[in-house]
Amino acid sequence: MKLATVTFYGFALGLLAVGLRELLTGFEENRCSMTYMFEYPEYRRVALPRRVARLYPAYGLYLYGEGLYAQETRALKLTGAPVLFLPGNAGSYKQARSLGSVALRKAENMEGGLHFNVFTVDFNEELVALYGGSLLRQTHFLHESIKAILRLYKHLKTPPKSVVLVGHSMGGVVARALFTLPRFNTNLVSLIITQASPHLAPVLALDPYLLDFYSAVRQKWVNQANKLRNITVLSVGGGYRDYQVRSGLTALPCPSGDPNKLSLVATAVPRTWVSTDHLSIVWCKELVLATVRAFFDLIDSETRQFTENPEKKMAVLNHHFIRHPVRMLGETQDTSISILDSPEVWTEVNTLRLAYSTPKEGQVKYFLFALSSRRKAYSHFYCRSNNLEMTSWVYSCVHKTGSSCVRAVDLSMGTELLPPYKVLILRLSDLSSVTHIVVSASNLNGRQFTVECEWQRQESQTLSVPVPHVLSFGLTVSDVTINSSGLLHTIELQHFHQVYQAFRINIASQCKVHKDRMSNVYRVMVPWFREDSLTTVSVPSVTEISGMLHTSRPDNASGVLLQLHTAPNCQYKVSIRTSLPRVLGQILRFCGPMVPVYTAVTLLLACGGQLSSILKSRRAAGMSQVVGKGLQPHKVNLPLYILHILLSCTWFQEVWSILCLPPMDALPPTFPDVTFHEGVVPVEEWPHLLSPLLYILGAAVAYWGSTVLCLIIRLISLILAPLHRPSVSRDCGTLRLRTQLVITLCLTVMGGTSCGALSVFVAFLLHLYRVLRLQMTERSLRHMLNLAPRKHKEAENGTVDAECLNKSKECNGTPLLSECALQEVRDDLQLHLCLSALLTLPVMLSAPSLIHWIRNLRYSTQLDPDPCWPHIVPLIIVYMLLINCNTLKLCNSKLLPLTSCLPLPLAITMVIFSPLHLYRVTYFLLATLVPLALCCLL
Repeated sequence: MKLATVTFYGFALGLLAVGLRELLTGFEENRCSMTYMFEYPEYRRVALPRRVARLYPAYGLYLYGEGLYAQETRALKLTGAPVLFLPGNAGSYKQARSLGSVALRKAENMEGGLHFNVFTVDFNEELVALYGGSLLRQTHFLHESIKAILRLYKHLKTPPKSVVLVGHSMGGVVARALFTLPRFNTNLVSLIITQASPHLAPVLALDPYLLDFYSAVRQKWVNQANKLRNITVLSVGGGYRDYQVRSGLTALPCPSGDPNKLSLVATAVPRTWVSTDHLSIVWCKELVLATVRAFFDLIDSETRQFTENPEKKMAVLNHHFIRHPVRMLGETQDTSISILDSPEVWTEVNTLRLAYSTPKEGQVKYFLFALSSRRKAYSHFYCRSNNLEMTSWVYSCVHKTGSSCVRAVDLSMGTELLPPYKVLILRLSDLSSVTHIVVSASNLNGRQFTVECEWQRQESQTLSVPVPHVLSFGLTVSDVTINSSGLLHTIELQHFHQVYQAFRINIASQCKVHKDRMSNVYRVMVPWFREDSLTTVSVPSVTEISGMLHTSRPDNASGVLLQLHTAPNCQYKVSIRTSLPRVLGQILRFCGPMVPVYTAVTLLLACGGQLSSILKSRRAAGMSQVVGKGLQPHKVNLPLYILHILLSCTWFQEVWSILCLPPMDALPPTFPDVTFHEGVVPVEEWPHLLSPLLYILGAAVAYWGSTVLCLIIRLISLILAPLHRPSVSRDCGTLRLRTQLVITLCLTVMGGTSCGALSVFVAFLLHLYRVLRLQMTERSLRHMLNLAPRKHKEAENGTVDAECLNKSKECNGTPLLSECALQEVRDDLQLHLCLSALLTLPVMLSAPSLIHWIRNLRYSTQLDPDPCWPHIVPLIIVYMLLINCNTLKLCNSKLLPLTSCLPLPLAITMVIFSPLHLYRVTYFLLATLVPLALCCLL
């Protein structure tokens, strides 16, 4: 039985390891280019009013500079446009150097001395993603910083009226929280750009302050969406490399009809196309360049400050972050262009496809495509060119004379930029008044490039392939073969719409004729969220790309598309398999924060099993045995499924609301750009097999974690043994009642005046000392029995009175007393090992507030607000009472039968209410430990 248990939990640990490996390392290499400072960076502190400095002594405001610019701005006489960078969780204000340095370098090439003043806020590197008590304080300081920045420009004739905010991680959430302040003037901020900011929900809800903060921000931006409609917000997620904040959380929770809110992933940003981890998104050169280019295009030429026009801001952001048309911003689509070149530069194309490479000598060249003969047979016109100059290249002819076009209208604004070339797809139904399409292949500068164009029938170049089931484990394959007769093919991946699906998509290309061809681009297009990923390959090749989603498909949305920009006259074989490691990685990416809840459930049921063993046999079971039996999905998940069914009934929902019960926690939301009503987050129906899987993974953490805890205690006891006298009593490490009262009072006062988590940690150490003393006593008694082998052998053969195993006072003879004492100490040791594993959880959940308090000791000796206060008072009392607990006291307690029945219903309740509120785990553990502590008294 023990071997089977170890094998099962070993397999579960292997699944967890595979999922973690895929989550942490199963992504593309970092293809971001590093940003460098060409001169030494300087951070000049900006003086704040005394009241602000006194209220926020740990925070600061700085101006970034380097070289000559840093010297010129020492007096803080500024003339640029203000940009304020906000660091995130444990982030440094010095992270602004990438944005500031690139902005300075680009300003050197700008006419008229146009430049930016990049400010940065020092939030003391606080852990605000784990401790929410500082978020409101940071928001108030940000408000004061913005007012201080704008005061620096009062000497200008046209001073700036607003500041552009760039927030990384939680800094982006704090930027949006500004608008929840009652005295905040919304005109002070008109543009917010956030990088890897979890707007939808916190990554880990370790205290109620964090959730209250998110709730206030969400309600403000959703309930008052019309008032904040002119505030432009751009949210950029890092992609799969960012395992700290998944990109689905970066979606802005706002009404779907708000045109001034954009959410996207860095892999879909033109001229970026890379995935970034949580830190590199700040310094990734490709993304920083896109941001800085957008900033310069946002400047009003008259005021030399950021434009206040919402339409202009959205046009710029769409140009640089959504669909780059390879055109200079500001040129409109309806511009009429006169073409006066001689007739010999014109060539009319009568074939279905054009492939033209320009010569080395510069020339003027135009191609004419007649639409009249193609409208019935074809639906689209496709054209691509690897000439990436910012020029117009495709026109619609409105006045044709002979073989040349005299007047044309530019169609190039519909161009889309891909890594190796630019692409334009025209729908013929939109060109009803056009007779010819003109494609320019002029290279006056002598630069060589290739143009490829063709007529397309969309229906014949679109295929549908059902993806394999997620439980096929890669044994089944969905494949399709494309004999490419065109430049673009689209494959619709049917039934691919959930985040827990993950596939390996292999694309093998081969061509009959070997010649130089333009690179192929394979693009996974997600219609409901801007999370496209692009892969550029040569031909022929065999390429594997990942098929995963950051967000699930909302209702009425079209499916995922695999778009292949191919080479003509080649064959492409596409095969799709389910990838089990990537499925496990996706489950941990989205549901990883739920694993600690199931770990707590396992340890809670293990504690219940230990109490039941003491109640039935007056003996404590082995630690590994009770933890191994803590996996009881039939008792925990079955009531959960029943509750899900009941909550779909109206009468049960009414009963639920009458009882004033909080909403049931479900698996994390995965929908982007959803419309929130009354602050309720819609939750997707995850498959029923997922909860048992998370339970197995949590139980594996509990099993092997408790095993490691036992080994650590044995090791520490060996180290500490020479410092203690050998003991043979089960009462080693206990405290007198008077001592317990004094310590409890001291810890309570310390928790109320400094940090509650510190008191919990000290109480845990006191209980751990009791476990260490029991371990040392058990080892001492074993050594004593080894000195009396005959008596020890008789005891093993059962000649010792059975009552000696329960009550040592009934045993006669010193060797028999030692044997009974050994059994008693072993029982107490197993009991306290089980309690130690359980008591570790509140310490780990309160650790972020303790770390925050330690890092801010020089500014304040009291943690305010303290998420551990006041419920740490009963927790400390419980810790102190359990120190003196032993199996004999529990056996004689009248409360033990009731206490042994509590863990199961509390475990079920924990799964119902704690997955999205991890801090509630402590409350449910306390509800179990309080009756257990009373058993030691009554």
